This record gives sequence, C-alpha cells and structure tokens, in this order.
Amino acid sequence: MALVIVAFGMGAALKALTSAADSTARLREKTFAAWIGLNQLATERLNAGTQKSSNREAEVEYAGSRWHWQQITEDMEVPGLKRITVRVRHSNLKGKIDADGEQSSSSTPSTSQDEDWLATVVGFRGDSLEYPQSELPGWDDAGNSQQNPSPVPGAPGQPLVQPPVQPVAPTTTPQ
Repeated sequence: MALVIVAFGMGAALKALTSAADSTARLREKTFAAWIGLNQLATERLNAGTQKSSNREAEVEYAGSRWHWQQITEDMEVPGLKRITVRVRHSNLKGKIDADGEQSSSSTPSTSQDEDWLATVVGFRGDSLEYPQSELPGWDDAGNSQQNPSPVPGAPGQPLVQPPVQPVAPTTTPQ
C-alpha cells in the first residue's frame, strides 16, 4: 500500500516538473521572438528613407533556430505617422528566400492562424522633420500674445544653442 502511495506521489511530482519545464521553454521562445520583433522594429525606424505602406516577410537565424517575421507598415490618420507591426514565429516557410533573408514576391508563405505567432511588436514612426510652429505655445514670452512663437532651440531643424560658460572665480578661505 505504501508503494502505491509513493508511486502516485512521484507521478504527480513528475507531471509538475514537466509542466514547469514546458512553461520555461515556451517563455524562452516567446522572449526570443519578442527580441527579433524589437530588432526588426528598430531597424525599420533607423532606415533613412520614408517607407510606403507595405508588407514584408523574411527569415532570420537567431539563438540556434530559424525564425520567420512579418512586418506590416500602415499609414495612420495623422499625416506622416506610420504604424509598424512585426509578428514573429518559428520558420516553416515553403517559399524561396533570397540572400538577404527577404522572401521573394513570387513565393507565398504558408499562411498560419494567429495563434502560431509567438510575439507581436507594434511601434510607430514619424516622418516629420521639425515641430509645426503654429502648434507650439510661446513659452519664452508667456505674458505676450505672440502670433508666431520663436523656434525652440534643439527642436528638429533648429540649431542646438549652448549656454555661455561662466568662468569660475577662485574662492579664498579665511585664515
């Protein structure tokens, strides 16, 4: 009778350990997928040219596995603002991938359901080069009703103004 109780206890302990190991592996995969998505989002934001609304897909080798990412760039209601959505999953493409890792337009990926994606990262990119002057309040002259406020130093398109450096006078200590 004691052996039966020990056997049931050991079975429950093994099941708990297996569940914990599976959860750890799944969280590791989700973390890697999120990192790949964040890397792609940062790469897209650093591109010098403005991207039109588009869909792109590619494969990447990361952490000893092949991963597939899909990027959707969409225009927002605000002019010059784009939403970038990057979804990442394990690679199971049947299509042809070129040397840069980009999927060729002639091949189509095996479309999968939304639950196959391990991570989805959403970010935004603006194409504005400077602040709209008509929208800035006149912070310099708060009491004056200024029609055209002065440019904000350090704003995009404006030179950064450094304050003058005052020499520090030597201090003497009384003796």
